[in-house]
Amino acid sequence: MPRNQAKRVLRNISPDRNSDPLSTATEHSQQIACSPSQPGNGLPEEVAHSRAVQIRANADLYGIDRWGHGYFGISEQGCVEVKAPTAQGEKSIELIEIINGLRQRGLDMPVMLRVENLLDDRVSKLNEAFRSAIREANYQGTYRGVFPIKVNQQSHVIAEIARVGERFGHGLEAGSKAELLIAMSTLRSKDCLIVCNGYKDEEFIDLGLQARKIGFECFFVIETPKELSIILERAKVWNVEPLIGVRVKLSTKVDGHWSNDSGDRSMFGLTTMQIVNVVDTLKAAGMLHCLQLLHFHLGSQIPNIRNIRDGVTEACRYYLDLVQDGAPMGYFNLGGGLAVDYDGSASTHMHSRNYDLNEYCVDIVETLMNNLDAHGVPHPTIITESGRWTVAPMSVLLFNVLAVGNFDPDPLPDPLPENLSEPVKSLLHTLKDIDIRRLQENYNDAIYYRDQMRDAFRIGDINLRERALGENICLTILNKVAQQVPKLRRPSADLVSLLDSLSDTYYGNFSVFQSLPDAWAIEQVFPVMPLQRLDEAPRRRAIIGDLTCDCDGKLDHFVDEVGHSPTLQLHEIDEDTEDYYLGVFLVGAYQETLGDLHNLFGDNNVATVRITDQGQLEFVQEIHGDSISDVLSYVEYQPAELYQRFREMAEIAVRDGKITVSERQQMLGLFNESMRGYTYFES
Repeated sequence: MPRNQAKRVLRNISPDRNSDPLSTATEHSQQIACSPSQPGNGLPEEVAHSRAVQIRANADLYGIDRWGHGYFGISEQGCVEVKAPTAQGEKSIELIEIINGLRQRGLDMPVMLRVENLLDDRVSKLNEAFRSAIREANYQGTYRGVFPIKVNQQSHVIAEIARVGERFGHGLEAGSKAELLIAMSTLRSKDCLIVCNGYKDEEFIDLGLQARKIGFECFFVIETPKELSIILERAKVWNVEPLIGVRVKLSTKVDGHWSNDSGDRSMFGLTTMQIVNVVDTLKAAGMLHCLQLLHFHLGSQIPNIRNIRDGVTEACRYYLDLVQDGAPMGYFNLGGGLAVDYDGSASTHMHSRNYDLNEYCVDIVETLMNNLDAHGVPHPTIITESGRWTVAPMSVLLFNVLAVGNFDPDPLPDPLPENLSEPVKSLLHTLKDIDIRRLQENYNDAIYYRDQMRDAFRIGDINLRERALGENICLTILNKVAQQVPKLRRPSADLVSLLDSLSDTYYGNFSVFQSLPDAWAIEQVFPVMPLQRLDEAPRRRAIIGDLTCDCDGKLDHFVDEVGHSPTLQLHEIDEDTEDYYLGVFLVGAYQETLGDLHNLFGDNNVATVRITDQGQLEFVQEIHGDSISDVLSYVEYQPAELYQRFREMAEIAVRDGKITVSERQQMLGLFNESMRGYTYFES
């Protein structure tokens, strides 16, 4: 749900830490600690060593060094830390310290945390990597990236990209009129490109032409044949020459989830005949010199570098023929595709990639040179729209665990009831007969007799209490069998899956549909891990449930040390006394805007932080999430009208003697307070 800024409390925190008594995150009286004891505080050497070994084991278990891109790690205290690049080198802050600071400032979980340093670093690294590849290959063109606004449209994000990217000439890509208005009003340097993709009406084109008139290099990338006539007509009206590009539909197919963005059945781009018609139309209008850009897009996340090489090679043929047909060209736009290694496997899996940034840049430069030099065609300016890679690492979803549901059996009664049914007696016999040499048989018997017992309950042969006893006995058997499975050399598929089928559910204070829509919609894997107690071994296997009343409101696909797992290893917690926090990482691309209002859980709180050159934590921006009143207005309710209806019902209850006037006032006060409150669980 796009943020309704008029209904938000937006606070820009002063960067002057001396003038802000809450500018440090260490002054709160109820701080969350990483661990009950801290290394370096008198711990025996062997204990400190043991903790260090466990921290290393947990780093391997959750894969933080593989998917963290060097931005995240585990501190000596056993907490996840963000390792932020600064002018004075890398500075680290524990995420628990940031959470303490958020609590001081009145921001409850869940919170979408943005770390500005990481965004700045990504913009810089992308441009510097292309500059290095261009310099080393003696490539005669330049690189001028553009950030596709659709990947993360939030105002502070776009402003920061424009600020950091200005020295590189890093521009913006717009796929709608709203995004074009953002680009025109945010970019300050005319050295930054604006690329207009998507379907364009007359107003869209007029806006882009105004950008041209004030000095921007604003390209219209033709997506459909009819756009060209509108561009030429409006250019005459405004007396300005347009900059035109064509989006080609490559036959190259790519691996991964976004393969439909490529190939003959791609939804976007012009066919070869349509491109020829564009050239002929421009020639007839005496405007062929306006055609200067070639664009293609193979997919948002391309896991295999070979697909990128193949796509560039095919696109070069289009580029060469357009030049030979008289178009000046000069710009080669590869679109998106630079992948994020979400699972840390460095593979061709759809959630990973088998290349790094440097290889990506070098391969593009080399492929262009190899194809163009043979024909004596000048090297074009390289453009990429690397949105996902740029913003994914900067954002982490933080939330607390509210409750745990488990499949642990209750203690069996002693003595057991008499006159038990045969299925329940058989379950008791199976329980006594568990043997590691017969685990498969024990498992099969437990399932068989449990099903017999359930059938007997359905026809009324046993009552509810006996069924409950039988279910508990079966659960005891399955747990005992599961404990022995790791000792087997070749366990069956049934026994392996038993470990996961008995896993806990940790209920988190968030909505999958609002904060992690891709996890539900396209089964995107995001790294998830606890933020504290990482000097302890996690003993529980769990899936994560959200607050919604929906069976899809869960996370059950995780990154682990060997690849992917349907469960996540977590620590046993005391729900009544312990604050246990989890983080979902690499969520900076698409998630905030695509989120929806399932169960009327609205936008969560957002905080932007920066780690200073001195290693201090600066809270740059806080945006309070939707109130209940906000989300009700989104679905066409009038909060004032709802209040009036409830007031009338309360008044009738007073007249009827059901409640007192004092109780009426309490009810109305609670109603009003709830309307102003956060849609998520409040502590």
